[in-house]
This record gives sequence, C-alpha cells and structure tokens, in this order.
Amino acid sequence: MTDKITKSARSSLMSKIKSKDTKLEKSVRKILSGKGIKYRKNSSKYFGKPDIIIASKKIVIFVDSCFWHGCKKHYRIPESNRDYWVNKINNNKKRDKLVSLYYKKAGWKIIRIWEHALKNSNRINDLFNF
Repeated sequence: MTDKITKSARSSLMSKIKSKDTKLEKSVRKILSGKGIKYRKNSSKYFGKPDIIIASKKIVIFVDSCFWHGCKKHYRIPESNRDYWVNKINNNKKRDKLVSLYYKKAGWKIIRIWEHALKNSNRINDLFNF
C-alpha cells in the first residue's frame, strides 16, 4: 500500500516528532518532582541517553513510547514502507536490550515505563518508592 501523503509532507510530519522532553517524560518528571526526587534529564554523558537519571541512587529511567519501542500490546507495523519500519523498530528493541544489560552489569536499577502504563498513575507512583 502506498503512503496517502507526499514524501515531503511525510518528512515534515516526522521531523516534528520529539526525541526528548516529550509529554510522557514530562509527566514522569512531574511525579518525581512532587516526591522531591532530584534527577537529571536526557544527559548524553550516560550510555544510551536515559530519559531520566537519578545518579545518587544509581537509577536510570527510560520512558518508552509504544510505537518507537515496539510495544507487544499496541505496536502496529505501518502499511507503507513495511520493511523499513520492521527493521527500524527491531533495531530500537535490540538497542534497548543492550542499554539495559549495560546498566544491569554496572549495578544500576533500570526502570522502563511504557507509554500505556502512564495512564495508570497509581501504578507509576509505586515505581518511585525508593
């Protein structure tokens, strides 16, 4: 199936997708701030560029969107350019595993929060009882 919009229009839409300071990340940071937890955000000095770093407790937090990280519950492969998207999302998932393994070996706690989990804020609050 071909794309329903032009290549330049698709490019324009894709360029507007943010990789940091997303609504998802902001909602998690709001919870942390409300609990008085100090953190760093999107620091490139840390491997894999975690969305949130709590260095004093050796915790990294990744806020994963269902589309970009291939959520088993919600990810649907786009109809157009299918091979590209399968490869792209699979590479993202491999990188996520590599980054998690790195922090696990280094003795850090890794918290991965799925986009759909943010809808249940009580569950999210439970993650931050440290």
